[in-house]
Amino acid sequence: MSQSLAELSGVSKRFGKIEALNNFELQVRPAELLAVLGPNGAGKSTAIALMLGLQQPDSGSVRLFGGSPMNVATRRQIGVMMQDAGLAPEVRVREHVDLVASYYADPLSAEEALTLTGTSPLSARPYGKLSGGQKRQVQFAMAIVGRPKLLFLDEPAVGLDIRARELMWAAVRELVHQGVSIVLTTHYLEEAESLADRVVVLAKGRAIASGTVDELRSLVDRRHISCVSSFSADLISTWPGVQAVNRDRGRLQITATNADTVVKQLVLANADFRELEVHRAGLAEAFTELTQEVAS
Repeated sequence: MSQSLAELSGVSKRFGKIEALNNFELQVRPAELLAVLGPNGAGKSTAIALMLGLQQPDSGSVRLFGGSPMNVATRRQIGVMMQDAGLAPEVRVREHVDLVASYYADPLSAEEALTLTGTSPLSARPYGKLSGGQKRQVQFAMAIVGRPKLLFLDEPAVGLDIRARELMWAAVRELVHQGVSIVLTTHYLEEAESLADRVVVLAKGRAIASGTVDELRSLVDRRHISCVSSFSADLISTWPGVQAVNRDRGRLQITATNADTVVKQLVLANADFRELEVHRAGLAEAFTELTQEVAS
């Protein structure tokens, strides 16, 4: 697992006065889904473009399968689904998938790619007649038809309805299970939380945190306590470690830094409560806290 399929080492990149990346390090390991997160302008797209060979670093090195990302044989081992894609509107879906498959030595059949991505019903339709979400599904089929060892997904779930998103997530999990490495950039933090083996958070061109989802969650010490109770929210708000309390349709919602202490105090206060739930902070809260610290 220490071998890197793609690697950015000490990479810096500027666009005029804008510093997109600053001495940035990133490794993509075999058979993992790596989520690259960050606010707009953090450097995510630049990092992906460098690994794809679409841009060159000002300093540092970029390696793809141990070689240059400009090497054609190397590039035939990757699949790409970019956020913006301009495809011929009059060409039918299956023809688009067949065309991309023809670039690879041992691709999936178009039917296999369409089946895996749930797009078989669209195969005979002109691309320009599809909805935005359907176009994203077809782009996903085009990205995987070459049997890539490394797959780049840039905001893949944009425009998808809930059912289509679930189908895409299932296909992504199956690809990782088959040994495909995936680099995912997304603003849907629940997507990263559900799919990622490892997360890297960028801000202002540098990595500010990395680790598993659980490791990033642990950076936030808040817990959320929920129960049905008529106990005084105003009183609970005065307890040590309690950061916020509100009542929502009869349920107390408590945010605290020490959930065990709060629950014990509820018991000692003879508070009449039931349906107790305690949850740790999610990836979204960890992301918000980390990026706010850098911005301040």
